[in-house]
Amino acid sequence: MKAVVVHQYGGPEVLKFEEYPDPVPGPGEVLVRVAASSVNPIDYKRRAGLTKDFYPLKFPGLIGVDMAGTVVKTGPGVEGFSAGDRVFAMANNTYAELCVVKAAVLAKVPEGLDLIQAAALPLVTTTGNQLLLATEIKTGQTVLVAGAAGNVGRSAVFTAKARGATVIAGVLKRQMDDVQSGGAKTVGADLVAATDDDTVIGNLPPLDAVADTVGGRTAEKLIARVKAGGVYASVVDLPHNAADYPSVRVVHVFSKFDRPTLEFMAEAVRDGKLVIPISLKLPLSEAAQAQATAEKGGVGKILLVA
Repeated sequence: MKAVVVHQYGGPEVLKFEEYPDPVPGPGEVLVRVAASSVNPIDYKRRAGLTKDFYPLKFPGLIGVDMAGTVVKTGPGVEGFSAGDRVFAMANNTYAELCVVKAAVLAKVPEGLDLIQAAALPLVTTTGNQLLLATEIKTGQTVLVAGAAGNVGRSAVFTAKARGATVIAGVLKRQMDDVQSGGAKTVGADLVAATDDDTVIGNLPPLDAVADTVGGRTAEKLIARVKAGGVYASVVDLPHNAADYPSVRVVHVFSKFDRPTLEFMAEAVRDGKLVIPISLKLPLSEAAQAQATAEKGGVGKILLVA
């Protein structure tokens, strides 16, 4: 098969599109022909060696965690999947024409959802959902989602609204016009606040919770707006001043696979209740360009089409 192979840590230029041995499914595993993968920060951080202390690459190696495709064959002991099934998942080594996925982490793409589009969803929608659930927000309470214009943030906003919460979308000032006009419908929050404006932060109502995808100085300011007994949940670095707010419960969230969650979020995308923008589709062979573009920042997902 062809795959995007990494022979050493470095910039996007170390991503080489070349022949690589076909994977073989073992017990409990499924061989999938990849239709598309997507670019996530963990992919380019891993390529650059920024995660080598806890998520190293063995050279030559593959990267990629999002995948959508069709089942080629199943390994011993696999039930519930058969050749031709449309599937998607958070997996390993997905920048390739074929990948092996544990059946336990595989989900079927909901009927009516485009297979290529499905590749954009596993990591960001699962993370956003689990981030919001970690806040334990309840109907009628108020939560601010920091980084709401991003894909994890959008997923957290949707989950909060599904739980009956009042949601404030925390975005940058330069994102305000887009979110309040063309993007308001897609983000789905009740209110929008510029989190890089100290006056705006100071005028926020007391918050029952914050779901943070941003971190840094923004986190240090937002935690001060959380009520005593409230929750500050984050998928990035925790506020450095968290000790100054002992009445706020601080939770570090690490996403993990959950099939019902992925299916629930994917159905929301299919039904138009949640929008995960796709900004660019490139051939798998152009993974270097895709990662270079992603590292510049932006809202939409970048897909690699096999």
